[in-house]
Amino acid sequence: MYKLLFPTLLLFAACSAKDPTRDPVTNAAIPVSVSRVKPEPHEVQVHVPGLFTTDDETVLSFLSAGIVRSVLVKEGQAVKAGQLMATLEPTYIDAQVEQAQLAFDKAERDLQRAEALHRDSVISLETLQNARTGLGVAKEQLTAARYGRRHAEIRANGDGLVLRKFVNEGQLVGAGSPVLMVNGAGKGRWLLKVGVSDKDWAQVNVGDSAMVRADAFPERTMRAVVSNKSAGADQRSGAFQVELRITDPVAQLASGLYGKATIHTHGRTDAVAIPYEALRDGDASQGYVFIAAEGTAHKLPVSVLGITNTHVLVSGLDSTHELIVKGGPYLMEGSPIQIR
Repeated sequence: MYKLLFPTLLLFAACSAKDPTRDPVTNAAIPVSVSRVKPEPHEVQVHVPGLFTTDDETVLSFLSAGIVRSVLVKEGQAVKAGQLMATLEPTYIDAQVEQAQLAFDKAERDLQRAEALHRDSVISLETLQNARTGLGVAKEQLTAARYGRRHAEIRANGDGLVLRKFVNEGQLVGAGSPVLMVNGAGKGRWLLKVGVSDKDWAQVNVGDSAMVRADAFPERTMRAVVSNKSAGADQRSGAFQVELRITDPVAQLASGLYGKATIHTHGRTDAVAIPYEALRDGDASQGYVFIAAEGTAHKLPVSVLGITNTHVLVSGLDSTHELIVKGGPYLMEGSPIQIR
């Protein structure tokens, strides 16, 4: 009898030896709860501030460089189409026009002389053709000089409001430098221009809906839609610009007012909504979760897309994963688990 009992005790002792795959403290599997992952589109809300503007804002400039002679309007002033708003000192530009006129007159005389000499067979056909070319060049130079003279003054291209004045009288400006900014006096569509991060830019799409509030009118919520998103970041701020077109603006809006928008994105197809307790050590954009596989827990990094009232939206999981939703604080990589 004792001979039979001894091998049995040895077998029991071997079975009771410490299993290296068990939890090192309790030597027992950790009870956990799991959930099957199901990626599906989830709406992500993007909250951003911005400034109100219109889609017909125009920055007006002089065609040529020069000294500002007069600025005849003030910021906030209403203007009519064709109204004179600013001028350059004309002396230098008038001299250019006069030089071009003199060159044109000379080219005309040269061509007349060349035609007479060619009829008398004194000069060749090539010389006559060169004279005709010279007249054509002088004519175009005169046209360009007169065009520059006309654009040595700035006139309103339509009824509107002066939003900003960038220069003062006596200031030297370069060709194309901003002088005045105008809009269409509320005839254009109102926009809210916002700057978003690269993460938010990737989630926002043209056509997404938004709700907008102006700090000046906090009681009024306006509906909007994403009408445009930039293809590159602003070099100064590093942000990506997104334009929201306001569909029901308040009557008292003014360009430059501060506003806040909540953009409702269409959602990402790889987004998974998981309980808060399933995410471990999450920060603004990264974290990790535990998944169950063959009786053990495994760490898996995920990207945090957003936070809702009840869940965290992440990417990096697929339908093959069994997510551990309870018991995570007691787990390490490779911890034995018991699914309940």
